[in-house]
Amino acid sequence: MKVILLKDVKALGRKGDVKEVADGYARNYLFAKQLAQPADKANLNSLSHEAKLRIIREEQALEKAKKLAEELKEKTITLHAKAGEAGRLFGSVTTADVSAALAEHGYTVDKKKIELPETIKKLGSFKAIAKLHSNVHVEIALEVVANDRAK
Repeated sequence: MKVILLKDVKALGRKGDVKEVADGYARNYLFAKQLAQPADKANLNSLSHEAKLRIIREEQALEKAKKLAEELKEKTITLHAKAGEAGRLFGSVTTADVSAALAEHGYTVDKKKIELPETIKKLGSFKAIAKLHSNVHVEIALEVVANDRAK
């Protein structure tokens, strides 16, 4: 029996795959646990429509990421941190701090998608890498300055 997988199934396939399986396996396991549905004409049409929509959404996400990358290339993000007289920070600048600073400028970038090549524990200029999309990475200029309004 041909089935369309609704979720990833170990040793069988990924979501959206059309697979040939034994009738009993399909009825007693895949359908019962709502891991698959029969591969009839209506479900196959629905699958192809969803695939087209997924491609369109992926293209839109890529374009949005490219546009955001172009904007971020030109910006220098200023981070305010408490520092001692020698310019050493009380603590360090984290990806959460960078994400919050970007949010203040109107950019939404998840802290998990930001990488700091080096630990920032002093005042000065640094670079951060934001992975906006699997194909779009941008280097963000950071300027860490001393200020009492820091957390």
